[in-house]
Amino acid sequence: MKMQEVRERAKKLGVSSFGKKKADLIREIQRAEGNFDCFGTALGFCDQQECVFRDICLLENGTKAAARGKGKGRKGACGARGKKG
Repeated sequence: MKMQEVRERAKKLGVSSFGKKKADLIREIQRAEGNFDCFGTALGFCDQQECVFRDICLLENGTKAAARGKGKGRKGACGARGKKG
């Protein structure tokens, strides 16, 4: 997901995107949508099935974890928590 798409989603939710990094903005959007603000913390697994950022989080974070030699079979913060509410 491109930054412009993230900004548009933030605007629809009334979240200011000014001066924020992509990951920080996504976490604010996650909170506004009632999800955990866990973007970028999962290491190969996430149980937040309803989160619109789930796929890119796993893809981007899995790539980073693989580059560091991590990620196989490890459970990140997303997998440890259920949906809020």
